[in-house]
Order: sequence, then C-alpha cells, then structure tokens
Amino acid sequence: MLFNSISFLIFLPIVYGLYWWIQSWENFKHTISVQNILLLIASYFFYAYWNIWFLGLLIFSTSLDYFSGLKIENSATNQHKKIWFWLSISINLGLLGIFKYFNFISINLSELLGNFGWTYQPMLLLIALPIGISFYTFHGLSYVIDIYHDKIKAEKNILNYSLFVCFFPLLVAGPIERAQHLIPQLVQRKVFNRAKTINGLQQMLWGFFKKIVIADNCAVFVNQIFSDYENLNSSSLFIGAIFFSFQIYGDFSGYTDIALGAARLFGIELFNNFSYPYFSKSINEFWKRWHISLTSWFRDYIYIPMGGNRVNPIRKIINTIVVFLVSGFWHGANWTYISWGFLNSIFILPKTLSQKKQSIDSNKMAGKVVGAFQMLLTFLTVSILWVFFRSKTVYDALKYLQNLVYKWDSILPDFNGRKSALVLSIIIFVFMIFEWIGKSYNCPLVFTNSFKNKWLKWGFYYAIIFSILYFYRGNDQFIYFQF
Repeated sequence: MLFNSISFLIFLPIVYGLYWWIQSWENFKHTISVQNILLLIASYFFYAYWNIWFLGLLIFSTSLDYFSGLKIENSATNQHKKIWFWLSISINLGLLGIFKYFNFISINLSELLGNFGWTYQPMLLLIALPIGISFYTFHGLSYVIDIYHDKIKAEKNILNYSLFVCFFPLLVAGPIERAQHLIPQLVQRKVFNRAKTINGLQQMLWGFFKKIVIADNCAVFVNQIFSDYENLNSSSLFIGAIFFSFQIYGDFSGYTDIALGAARLFGIELFNNFSYPYFSKSINEFWKRWHISLTSWFRDYIYIPMGGNRVNPIRKIINTIVVFLVSGFWHGANWTYISWGFLNSIFILPKTLSQKKQSIDSNKMAGKVVGAFQMLLTFLTVSILWVFFRSKTVYDALKYLQNLVYKWDSILPDFNGRKSALVLSIIIFVFMIFEWIGKSYNCPLVFTNSFKNKWLKWGFYYAIIFSILYFYRGNDQFIYFQF
C-alpha cells in the first residue's frame, strides 16, 4: 500500500480509530496486547496489499530471527551460540542475496568468464524484488547481532517482536529501527496526547507536500532529461541533476515524514532519518544528516567492528571505503550504486583523516558567508554524485557529466517544459526557505503553532493541501521501495 494513495487515507483513520477505542477499555487488563495485535494485523494487511505472496517471506524472516534470538540467549555453550548466530545471519543474507543480487552476480560472472574465453550462460531469476526486504532484513540482523554480543535481551513475546519488525509506517522503507528503542515503546501503555497527534499530522502533511509537490513533479523533468541527456545542452543537464537532488530528497524524506507522523499518531516515536541534509557544510556532515538510521547501522555493525577510527590511517581509509561500497551495494545491484558509494568515500576521506577541527564563528558576517558558500558547494557536490545514483550505467553517468562540462553552447536549457520547470524552481526555492525557518523543529510546519491569527494559520494549511491536490500526479512509487 502506498502512503500517497486513497487506500492509505482510508486505512489509516480506521486503524487509528480502533487503536484508541481499544485504549478506552479501562477495566480490560490486556489493552496493550490487543492494540499490538491490531497493529500487527494492520501491518500485515498493509504489506499484503502490495503482494500477498511475499507476506510469507516476511513472516518467515521474522520467525527466524525471533527463534534465533531465543536460542542464542539460552545456548549452554559458546559453540551453540555461534551456530544459531551464523545460521540466522546466513539465511538472512542468503535470502537478500537471492532476491536482490543473484541476477547481478550471475550476469557479471558470465561477462568475467567471457573475458577469459569461457562461455557461461547466466542463470536469471524472473522474480520481483520483495518491497522492503533490505529494511526488514536489517531490523532482524541488528536484533540478532545485539543479542549475540549481550547488548540486549531476547524478546520473549513473539507478538512484540513481530510488530517491531513489521510496524507498517516503517515496514517498506524505514527508518531502520533498533529493538532497544522501539520494543519498549510497544509494551508501554499509551495515553492519548492531543499535541502529539497534531504534531504527527503536521509532519505527515509536510511529507505529502515533499513527495507529491516536490518529488513527483521533479521526476517529470528528471526522467525526460536523463533519458535524452546525449541531445541536451549543459544547462539542461545541470537542471536535471539539481532536480534529481530534490526529487530523491522530497521522495525519501517525504516518506520518512509520513512514517514518523503516522507512528506518532499511535504514541510511538521512530528514529529521525533526516535532519535537513542539504544545509550541510561538508560531505561528512551530509552523511550525518541523510538516511541517519542506515548510516548509524553501518557505523555500529561494520565500521566500528573493523576498528573504526581507532586504527592507523591506512586501515581507516580501507574501513571507510568498505563501508561506503557496502552502502552503495545495499542500495541496488548495479555498478552505478557501487560507484556512487565509492565516490562518496573519496570525498569523505580528507576530513575523516584530518585531526583538525574547523571552527567558524557563525555570529560574524564573514562566518555566515563562508558557511553559506560551504553549504552551496556541498549541495553541488552531492548533486553531481547523485548523477551516478540516477543513471542506468556508469558509462551513462560519466557521459552525462562530460556533456554537463562541455556542452555550454547555449545558456538557456533546451528541454521541453522550461516554463513549468521555472515555476517548479520557484516552488523549490520557497520550500527550502520554509525548511530553513523550521530547521530547529522535527517538521517545519511546527513553526505555525506560534501564529496567533487562526485564519492565517489555517489559510497556510489549506494552501499546502490545495497545492498537494493540484500537483498530484498519481500513485507513483517511492524511490526507496526498490531497495
């Protein structure tokens, strides 16, 4: 089920109403359990609405990690503990590898052997990639790893654990939660909080605006420009790269806003996955603000176990590159994602290796100018790197960037719909102003709480709702559903 669909707008109020109606059963001892059963059934329905057959895979993965966690914790010997740990890890990564990477590995193996004169017909699996498999697999992996290293206790209640993995707001595109953060919230008695409900709706509304008004409309021009990049001039390609930066940000952070807001309606707080990343002053800072749950996952379960920063410079370089290569490969079975991950690691290394901490006095005008320049430079760098993420092949990405540099035969763009692109650019500019104003909040719309004039406040909300309805283009998939 898509967040930006009529089905979800019917589904959510029904689940929300039933959830808080159950809460009103004051003399009932099992209110929390019934609420969690409701959320689990709703979550399974939410997932099965897309493809009921892959629901079985989700339940299998959940059951595997639940029972593995219990076996690891109750193992009498270290040997038994390791057996259950590696069994869970192997099956999880094996399933992820089969569904997501089998065809990629098979095709590349065929090409590699062909270079040595050997003929190998690649085996291909004609099967769809289960939505959200990378996300719910990482939920289970972190849970099992933490139990193995005695950081957490295994959850005895299978209902609570299943809901931790399958809670519908985060099920298909994150954020990637940790058991020690989410499970305690699931077992607590909830008290309806009007302020949290309003805040949740505000964040959802801003998420819908990001997705429908910004991302989906940027996608129209991005698709056109990237599919015809060989025939367009540099200014068009520059606009294409910039629009894709806002498309992927509006799409993924918009999804996250809707997810966090929806969870808050049920009294549950999820990890904040984005912290206004396009206001970063370096690539290093960008990765502390973008897809935070994934970045912290790789830091805790790959980078730190490899030695992290507590190693010599050569090892630190290797650790950083490995983490970003894995991050790129996690995003998709294509050399473009691997190249994108590698290039990000190269841009991050100078500051990672440097021991100096740059200090800028933001209260002085010079400091503000330097800070603004750093933000612009970081944004442009990220936008260039996104070209690899968006392109079909590495060759296409390199050719795109080559044309971007050398085809300045005209300053004016030469793609169709330039007037509409100009209107969209103005909307994006206004959007970023609101992001800047509201950057100290979990959602920019929170700043409207200070409006004393209720007509101004509601007029602002209605303007956003009208723009969402006006620019709505249909039930387009979220970009990160493919991961």
